[in-house]
Amino acid sequence: MPDITLTTLILLCLAAAAAGWIDAVVGGGGLLLLPALLLGLPHVPAAHVLGTNKAVAIVGTSGAAVTFLRKAPVRVGLAMRIGLMALAGSMTGAFFAAGICSEVLRPVIMVVLLGVAAFVMLRPSFGTAAAGDGTGRPVARARIIMAIVLVGGGIGFYDGLFGPGTGTFLVLALTAVLHLDLVTASATAKIVNVCTNAGALAMFAYQGTVLWQLAAVMAVFNLAGGMVGARMALSRGSGFVRAVLLTVVFSLVAKLGFDQWNA
Repeated sequence: MPDITLTTLILLCLAAAAAGWIDAVVGGGGLLLLPALLLGLPHVPAAHVLGTNKAVAIVGTSGAAVTFLRKAPVRVGLAMRIGLMALAGSMTGAFFAAGICSEVLRPVIMVVLLGVAAFVMLRPSFGTAAAGDGTGRPVARARIIMAIVLVGGGIGFYDGLFGPGTGTFLVLALTAVLHLDLVTASATAKIVNVCTNAGALAMFAYQGTVLWQLAAVMAVFNLAGGMVGARMALSRGSGFVRAVLLTVVFSLVAKLGFDQWNA
């Protein structure tokens, strides 16, 4: 456990709970959790912050995934295939990350996100009705392949290369490609996230860059937040998820814009 004050520990735990809630509903909890760790642990090497972040996040994501699986119509086999491809994509992205300038990527991602936000706002029906969500209606084979290769491999690659908003991109892409409702897409995204987080955490653990004691304490709060968020998404439906989605998208755009301004 790093030498931090009780106040800092409490704030980190609250941030972990809030991040778990956001991540369970629509993805993007890392937008809150990672900056909180960077601010709370200013003298800790970045690699240890990233490793600890993954150790916390995987617990909340797993809890949310289990909660969703009990009630949401998720095709687990398909989700696992997408997850394994995302794991491979993430490792490939991480391999190339050192040679990529994040200052070049930020404006591109901001434009994409603003386009996504406009699309969601102009299409109120987006993500409100499923057409192949595992309830008996088939999904075209071409769409399944697209989901595995493009959603899994492509977004997994982005996660390893850059990262911010990966969960949100997963929800949006799964909704668009597989015609899932937003609740089912969120549930499927959790399974994919568990796979990518597990691969990253294994690498960080191998390198010895995880603060396990701090991660264990924060993970309890992240788990609670994730399970509450999953239950709220299930009970309140796609309209609620859509509202949170737009909030997270605009928050991500604001954060990327701030980072670009200060770069």
